[in-house]
Amino acid sequence: MVPTSYYLILSGILFSCGVIGFLIKRNIITIFMSIELMLNGVNLSFVAFAAQWHHLSGQVFVFFVMVVAAAEAAVGLAIVIALQRGKDTLDLDAFNLMKW
Repeated sequence: MVPTSYYLILSGILFSCGVIGFLIKRNIITIFMSIELMLNGVNLSFVAFAAQWHHLSGQVFVFFVMVVAAAEAAVGLAIVIALQRGKDTLDLDAFNLMKW
């Protein structure tokens, strides 16, 4: 059996890659992918702890996180499509919708 620490290290690496992608990239699609990567890292740690302690609650929580992530991806994709139609770009610096 693989130790829980290996899963947590992999989870930390996934989450760190997501944070770095979120902070560095300026493309909306890449930012959404980075958010999904962070959620997958957290889900992996929940599943690892649930397996270690033989509880089903961690896996149930992962199910709800995945449902929220799917909803976030659907709403985010709709927003991206709406923004891209208006500007013909996906660069975040080009969108100044909140400025007066």
